[in-house]
Amino acid sequence: MDTWFGGYAMNFFYKYRVQLIVLVKSLIIVSAFLLAFLVRFDLSLPPTYRTQILLLVPPLLAIKLLVFWKIGLFKGWWRYVSMPDLMQILAGNLLASLLFISYVVIVHRLGQVPRSVLILDGVFCFLLMGGVRFATRAFRESFLPRMNGHNGDQQKRRVLVVGAGEAGQMIVREVRSNPRLNMTIVGFVDDDPLKRHGVFQGLQVLGRQADIEGVVAIHNVEEIIIAIPSASGTQVRTIVDKCRQARVKFKILPGVGDLIDGRVSIQEIRNVDLEDLLGRQPINLDQAQICNYLQGKRVLVTGAGGSIGSELCRQIVRFRPEKLVLFDSAETPLFLIEQELSIICPDIRIVPVIGDIRNPARVNVIFDQQAPQVVFHAAAYKHVPMMESNPAEAINNNIRGTCTLADAADKLGVETFVMISTDKAVRPTNVMGASKRAAEIYVQALAPASKTRFVTTRFGNVLGSNGSVIPTFKEQIKNGGPVTVTHPDVTRFFMTIPEAAQLVLQAGSMGRGGEIYLFDMGAPVKIVALAEELIRLSGLLPYEDIAIVYTGLRPGEKLYEELLLDDEGVVPTHHQKICVARSMSPDREVLIEKLDRLFDAAKMLDVSAIRSGLQEIVPEYQPVEHKHQAKIIQHPANVVRS
Repeated sequence: MDTWFGGYAMNFFYKYRVQLIVLVKSLIIVSAFLLAFLVRFDLSLPPTYRTQILLLVPPLLAIKLLVFWKIGLFKGWWRYVSMPDLMQILAGNLLASLLFISYVVIVHRLGQVPRSVLILDGVFCFLLMGGVRFATRAFRESFLPRMNGHNGDQQKRRVLVVGAGEAGQMIVREVRSNPRLNMTIVGFVDDDPLKRHGVFQGLQVLGRQADIEGVVAIHNVEEIIIAIPSASGTQVRTIVDKCRQARVKFKILPGVGDLIDGRVSIQEIRNVDLEDLLGRQPINLDQAQICNYLQGKRVLVTGAGGSIGSELCRQIVRFRPEKLVLFDSAETPLFLIEQELSIICPDIRIVPVIGDIRNPARVNVIFDQQAPQVVFHAAAYKHVPMMESNPAEAINNNIRGTCTLADAADKLGVETFVMISTDKAVRPTNVMGASKRAAEIYVQALAPASKTRFVTTRFGNVLGSNGSVIPTFKEQIKNGGPVTVTHPDVTRFFMTIPEAAQLVLQAGSMGRGGEIYLFDMGAPVKIVALAEELIRLSGLLPYEDIAIVYTGLRPGEKLYEELLLDDEGVVPTHHQKICVARSMSPDREVLIEKLDRLFDAAKMLDVSAIRSGLQEIVPEYQPVEHKHQAKIIQHPANVVRS
């Protein structure tokens, strides 16, 4: 088809679209009615019924066209017809046929029209309408691209889909309906024995995941799409390894936790990231329980511009609070999250507030003005080596700031106060961890006599958070290396930012107050393994293209982290990813005396007194020192250039 002619035809169709649809549907209605008579009388229409047909066609058209218009059958795009559209056509035809039969019974004598004709008319009308729509879609997907110059599949990227389930089939449908994607799907691979050698969307299951390398070679595959949203990290790693062995590009459809409402689209496909290989399982939230304490409430989030704080805000607005107060001392991050939330939820009042949690006067004014009912405390200094060098600031921000906020919440009668802590608070070897443990103790000491329900959440490292190891590694790889790892045996717990925020919201809905909630962090991960995977995901080889350097444990760092102290009893909750621990807290008055001495030491910048004060409050705090000693890892077969 000539491009000019095709464009003219499309313009003509859009201009007279409604009229053309009415004409086509009218032809279908009349054709179905005539076909019903012909089938009933063995393709020979008796002359006695010709007059009846002429009399019945006008009311038939009027009834069916009106019903089809009311039910919305004039609005759908035929090129995108699917099963829901087919059900809509079925419903429209049933209703229209019933109304037409009623008309025949009431206005005409039923004996003048055979009952079988009335039934066949509905059946044929449904089949013709559905058939025309699916024929239109088939024409657009199979023939129109060739007529417009897309000759065959030679010019398109040949794509193999891993996973013949619903997600994979939806990807195939979208690729076929959008020639601009410049893809052709050659088939599927799937490990489900029930799907082996099956045909889906007209494409064959060409083998199992283990056969990827052979399938790629036989069918000249240029790209692979991993379309298994429920795949675990282990499964994704296995598939990625197969793709690497086949030397072919690969992309992935995000996990179900990242797909809003489970909608699958080719637009969601992206490069495989480290989060996919770690494979955190999707979280099942108790939406009703979270709604009970967030919906219609005034909510305040400290550290709202940070990684966890900003994601908490994105999650909170889903539960329709009356007002969301964003509290942070950093102007630009606060501005960015406020702008983002205002666009996402224009009907929710978003209040950005700049202030310092260490300033009691400012905190009290904010609490008096905004009157929060729920507070999420995410503001903290979190970098271990930096806090080792600046212990007074860790005390002021992490402990005194938390005390100031908790006291304000207690005084105002806030309903729920959720403090976000860290696994580094367990048997801390650094100032940061000890300061967070001291803050936990204060919140627990305040809980028994307060109307406010104080809750603490404790979890490990968060993938991709500001200043975390992953962005650091990515920047080092981008600059050509080396990638720096503190120790070959160092391990950490990891979870994604959305997962951490969701579990914080869920934990906030639980308990009576004073509890510490622990999150299921999965198995600890070796940091050097993360570095190796990130290098591979960048299309490079670890130890060959990018060197890895051991720098030695930094001041205050441990080889591994823990989530629980020995004397903390842990009890499962109704949520499979959350456990609760109860710790003994000292008398509040005694604790306040110790804290006052610690705050005085911080004012005097007396590092020795700060460490002694922390040990007095947190007896399990044992400071350690590490010497820095860089060492370049050598590949077993190749010496890496330093």
